[in-house]
Amino acid sequence: MKGKKKTILLLIMILCFMNSSVLVYAADNDVYTYTYDWDENIQPSPNVYEVLEVIDYKDLQLEKSFRNPQGMFVRDNMIYICDTGNNRIVQIERNGDTFNLIRIIDSFTGDTDPLTFKTPTDVFVTEEGDIYVCDQENARVLKLDKDLNYKLSFVKPTNTTFDQNLAYVPTKIVVDRVGRVFVQAINVNQGLMKYEPDGEFTGFVGAMPASFSAYEYLWKMISTQAQQAQMTNFVPTEYDNICIDDDGFIYTVSTHFSKEDYKADKAQPIRRLNSQGSDILIKNGYCWPIGDVYWDDAAGMDGPSKFSDVTAMENDIYVISDRLRGRVFGYDSQGNFLFGFGGSGNMEGYFRYPSAIDHMGRDLLILDSLDCSLTVMRTTEYGEYIFDAIDQYQRGNYDESAVIWRKVLQMNGNFSSAYVGVGRSLLRQNEYKEAMKYFRAAWDDDNYGKAFKLYRRVWVEENILWLFLGFFVVLGIPLIIGKINKIKGEVARYEHDRARFK
Repeated sequence: MKGKKKTILLLIMILCFMNSSVLVYAADNDVYTYTYDWDENIQPSPNVYEVLEVIDYKDLQLEKSFRNPQGMFVRDNMIYICDTGNNRIVQIERNGDTFNLIRIIDSFTGDTDPLTFKTPTDVFVTEEGDIYVCDQENARVLKLDKDLNYKLSFVKPTNTTFDQNLAYVPTKIVVDRVGRVFVQAINVNQGLMKYEPDGEFTGFVGAMPASFSAYEYLWKMISTQAQQAQMTNFVPTEYDNICIDDDGFIYTVSTHFSKEDYKADKAQPIRRLNSQGSDILIKNGYCWPIGDVYWDDAAGMDGPSKFSDVTAMENDIYVISDRLRGRVFGYDSQGNFLFGFGGSGNMEGYFRYPSAIDHMGRDLLILDSLDCSLTVMRTTEYGEYIFDAIDQYQRGNYDESAVIWRKVLQMNGNFSSAYVGVGRSLLRQNEYKEAMKYFRAAWDDDNYGKAFKLYRRVWVEENILWLFLGFFVVLGIPLIIGKINKIKGEVARYEHDRARFK
């Protein structure tokens, strides 16, 4: 009996050792870059991006460190950083892999007061060089020329569409090609504030849908007026950040959603607004663009991803930063999940609190407000293939796109978007049967259905003669045989009757 107990105890110890070894192995091999398959399972991926440079104040030979930097904008080879805590804009020039300080913008000239910033939270620079700054605590958005001469202020509206009891606290800004200014402000839940180029406020665009539960709606319906006055109004949620793409569409991110909203597919953490303020973001991927699909509560980071910023690239790929877990997510124009990478930490390629993200070509620039640094990331060979395949497809070079997607599959056979990419290219080349194979491999039912319908139509057109012949054989021959049998029967009866009357 004692021998059996010892044996059982030894087995338990071995199992515990094996289990701990597995846990250590899993911890030592954390996935840095990943995608999701058709069943929303995490699939490890080759790195799409790698760190090129991490820049802090010492690298730029600044006298003092960045302090809570909140905003960033890239124009050509220039980088503008809102060093919010130091009340300044830092302008950096990139030459190849070298980054040099151009100037510190902490004051300007002109007919306004004050001529300095107080908590600047965002910056936007036009093609002409005009600089727009969200001067938050001075309750204004400034427009300066490239020589830092004051031109205009966008201030609190005075008409009745804006609640005059609210303070005007601008936080983020974008400007379209004709000079219209769109401002995101704290406590404003009617959407983005729109100003004309001359500074006139003309209303709101892109209000978020109101979010409330069925219980709240029912309770408000049966409540008295006095009770309703004490209840919180059903108001749309605010945005957290905005950017504008080359076509003039505005991307917005918002974190004001509950877990239940995400689980019920009611959350809209990322939107793409047209000129009327309608959301036209395409969501054809396996899962909606919400960042991480699975949430854990490790290190207190519970719940869905909380997007802090978004940048839209020339090929309609958009990339989003997650301030909760320090990750970065990329999606194509159809909403397919291309990559997720990063994590919370102070190592290269990890982020403590990514407050802003932008791009320079295909390179990503990620501003960390806690680490007070700027990380520049460039695409790997694998990442270049992904971007090239999407570029070639959008240019109409479907053969080239399919060839590149196949290279991607050679490097990552679990990448569903590559199968879909090859399938879509084949679909454009009228190779419907072959396209069906790739859509089946990706479990893409919608595209498979489209390919099948087209293949079926082509097959029918090519085999119409044989189909008619088969139809004739199936239906005509029995009729002929029946007719022959009928004639034979009539002849037999005739012979029989003739024999009777002889």
